[in-house]
Amino acid sequence: MAEKKATFEEQLSQLQQIVSHLEHGNVPLEEALTQYKDGIELARALQKKLTSAEKTLGSLIDDEGNEKQYEKATDDPSNNGGGNRGYGSDEKPLEE
Repeated sequence: MAEKKATFEEQLSQLQQIVSHLEHGNVPLEEALTQYKDGIELARALQKKLTSAEKTLGSLIDDEGNEKQYEKATDDPSNNGGGNRGYGSDEKPLEE
């Protein structure tokens, strides 16, 4: 029977358990090293999944069915993530 791959949430929970266990400190050195290594592997796998999800969400499909790249929102509240167009701006969206 094929082994089920852990979900993102399950992997994140495993990582949190490892961190919590290591933070409490009463772990023999060999076990701590093994857990640290496992934690690093989990963190890398989670980061890879997040990067992949970000790329997927970063692409949009326009009305003609063409994929176009989504512009990442900035922390500047004056543009509401719409490039250089401020909130309430009369400028039309940028066309690619």
